[in-house]
Amino acid sequence: MSSRERELAVRVLGLRDYEEAYLLQKELVEARIRQAIPDTLLLVEHPPVFTLGRGVQGEQFRVPASQVEALEVKVIPVDRGGQVTYHGPGQLVGYPIFDLARHRQDLHWMLWSLEEVLIRFLKDFGIRGERRKSYPGVWVGREKIAAVGIGVRRWVTYHGFALNVNPDLSYFRFIYPCGIHDCGVTSLAEILGEGIEISRALLEKIAFYTGEVFQLEVASFQNDAEVSGVAQEKAQEQPPC
Repeated sequence: MSSRERELAVRVLGLRDYEEAYLLQKELVEARIRQAIPDTLLLVEHPPVFTLGRGVQGEQFRVPASQVEALEVKVIPVDRGGQVTYHGPGQLVGYPIFDLARHRQDLHWMLWSLEEVLIRFLKDFGIRGERRKSYPGVWVGREKIAAVGIGVRRWVTYHGFALNVNPDLSYFRFIYPCGIHDCGVTSLAEILGEGIEISRALLEKIAFYTGEVFQLEVASFQNDAEVSGVAQEKAQEQPPC
């Protein structure tokens, strides 16, 4: 690849509604197809929301629909792979808008690479993240710490990963995360036994490992919002039932 083709633009969105971030992804996908922008990584937190991927099969919620409705949390069908998951403040979501024609036209490779970014990131905290056969994502023992799932249009990717940094894990009690019934969910904060914020240093670390794994150079790092402070305030305002 030329130097231009090796560029990675990183945009930090702060706390954004899921639908708003989704529309932005779609705009950027079209721009990437036109080669109007370089490979771009969006980093964002969402207000509480459940999303249902294209692979939904069987029961997704552990509780009756009335209890889900009582949460006043949106349930949104989406065009990524995988099944149900939760997004909320304290969870770092990454949306890579990458042109796989300039990398490798292989969706399994893309998922493997996103997992690799997160495994290298966790290693910096002394945490051994692992892959599990047939269960995409990153695991610590029998507990999942990060989900991955992508969509693609003309070999440009969207959707991506969701890393539990310090979210309210109680929301996961309402679902079978990724359709898995017999495993748990954890977070960076829970493993470390201490509060941890989605700081600029943490975001830069994710950007660094994304560049390293995909052999890209971080050409710009645009912070559209202060992330952690706003997110944590929102989290406190919206406790689960």
